[in-house]
Amino acid sequence: MTNASLPHTTAIRALLILAVAVCVALVLVFAPVLALAQNASAQHSYGGVDGRQFSPLRQIRPDNLDQLELAWRFQTGDLGQGFARKRHSMQAQPVYWNGLLFISTSSNWVIAVDAATGAERWRFDAELPKDISYAESASRGVSLWHGDSEVCPDRVFLGTLLGQVFALNALTGEPCTDFGNNGQVDLTIDVGEVSPGEYGITSPPAVLGDQLIVGSAIGDNRAARLERGIVRSLDVRTGAIHWSWDPIPASSDDPAYASWADGSALVTGAANVWPPITVDTGNNLVFLSTGSPSPDFYGGERLGDNHYANSLVALDGSSGQVRWWQQLVHHDVWDYDIPSQPTLTTIQYNGQQHQAVAVVTKTGMLYAFDRLRGEPVYAVEEKPVPASAVPGEQLSPTQPFSSFPALANQSPVSRDDLFGLTFLDKRSCVRIQRSARNEGIFTPPSFQGSIMNPSYAGGSNWGGMAVDSERQIAVANINQIPALVHLIPRDGLQAFYEEHGEDDWEVAEQRGTPYYMARKIFLSSLGLPCTKPPWNKLVAMDLANASILWEVPLGTVRDLAPGLVPNFNWGAPGMGGPLITASGLIVIGAVTEHVLRIFDLNNGEELWTYDLPTAAMALPMSYEHEGEQYIAIVAGGHDNLDMPRGDYLYAFKLLSLNTP
Repeated sequence: MTNASLPHTTAIRALLILAVAVCVALVLVFAPVLALAQNASAQHSYGGVDGRQFSPLRQIRPDNLDQLELAWRFQTGDLGQGFARKRHSMQAQPVYWNGLLFISTSSNWVIAVDAATGAERWRFDAELPKDISYAESASRGVSLWHGDSEVCPDRVFLGTLLGQVFALNALTGEPCTDFGNNGQVDLTIDVGEVSPGEYGITSPPAVLGDQLIVGSAIGDNRAARLERGIVRSLDVRTGAIHWSWDPIPASSDDPAYASWADGSALVTGAANVWPPITVDTGNNLVFLSTGSPSPDFYGGERLGDNHYANSLVALDGSSGQVRWWQQLVHHDVWDYDIPSQPTLTTIQYNGQQHQAVAVVTKTGMLYAFDRLRGEPVYAVEEKPVPASAVPGEQLSPTQPFSSFPALANQSPVSRDDLFGLTFLDKRSCVRIQRSARNEGIFTPPSFQGSIMNPSYAGGSNWGGMAVDSERQIAVANINQIPALVHLIPRDGLQAFYEEHGEDDWEVAEQRGTPYYMARKIFLSSLGLPCTKPPWNKLVAMDLANASILWEVPLGTVRDLAPGLVPNFNWGAPGMGGPLITASGLIVIGAVTEHVLRIFDLNNGEELWTYDLPTAAMALPMSYEHEGEQYIAIVAGGHDNLDMPRGDYLYAFKLLSLNTP
């Protein structure tokens, strides 16, 4: 090297020093983003990234499922024992962080277990009172936040069946004392008169930056005037409320107020957001699936379309102001809540790329909209629907139908649709079908009884759909069992019982209206569905071509009706939803059968099954720990669906990785 080259070398050194300084600055600025990207395979929130129920992991594949076996099993100990009037249903989807899995139970315990061994690390008990009645029994999980709080920088958030939000130290399970009142915030304030156990939080809060977005679950059909379904933004550190939004407009200045006739928006309730909430951090948006106003099956006290209820709503993340909304059911009298978590994905359709938000509904429809403007990706058409003959009721003459092919049967139940194992039990179905009002989807409740097809359970329910954005495929499990609904004049309840019996009917007061409501699933005298199978199916949707790619029956009734029918692949009703992996697998429990299944995403072929001690009414998830991919799911049964109670958390991995 000559002296002539020294100035050039000095310049290079100076440039290198500058480049290093810039890189260090970039790392400091983007370290949280880089850390998140490096941990993209770890699921930190309910539904995973953008609520897509998708894992980018590929270690577990169709060609090595013969090596997939149990890694460990953990039991929580919560079987709902000691409660006087509380059902049990463990529905949590685990979330993963720092080598731990976090779950919640139906009694609002939070438990952290070692992700490799299933050993318990800590637990927290929200100490629900056991001497009251609870409208809901579910807790679908917890949320995680990582920040700079001195008290506990890594936090687990739990919503309870009493309407509380707890902040817990993710490392110890101890309450974060700087959050609210010694670690908890009471959200029953300012929602109207609250009946204990009737207002709670069943889905995990959503985290948007330093905000916690929280909805609520409200015991419905009690009365016309119930608790308000207010959505709130809390400070993740202090619990202070940033903003609130009521899906029932309380001011005449709101353009939606006019759709509640005669000021009825002030004397109704609910329309709450009970499914999981999805946030779009890039666009600073909060997406909500709202429910029906109270009560579900009679709207004479709230005439009008009831805007914001039964809608997909986009709120500004900073202010809580409505950016756009699309109502998917007008003036709901069918309990057709929008039940699923909104899903953010890119849809290639009609020659365009759409940054979309999509939902599947109890009506068995898939809707997708532009995230920023709310314009439909798949056209939505208002179609005529039946009118009500009930005095005091006035329905919308039309309802919005998605142009995407229906996922569930929406037709009237014909004589040819009826099913029975014997002549006698089929005859009981025929008798009901002949006497009921039966005009297909949106048949209104009536005095003689109406057949709802799809039922108030769906179609789709809270399990929602899983989406593979690269393959442009979405998958959902769809119930296909109609229901029966009666409206009963106040002086006619005894006559109803004398004609129809008291067994199996869910009867609600609907106080403040002229009518009781009675409903149940359309079953034969043997307790099997009155319509032909399949009674649940797994449906794959081609998002790019707006078509059904394939559908297969999901489950058998071997555990729902043991010994009554052969182990035919007729499908089985249930709740929960699917997980898609990047390797082309669909993982799902979700039905009233004690089985976890894996299907091929390309064609719906069943590839793998595992027998469980009870039904897994939950969402599976997948995480990577120390270089190994796991699949995890809870199996908790479901009291309402006559499944045995369970308290299990299962984790599976490849056998070749289980041994040295």
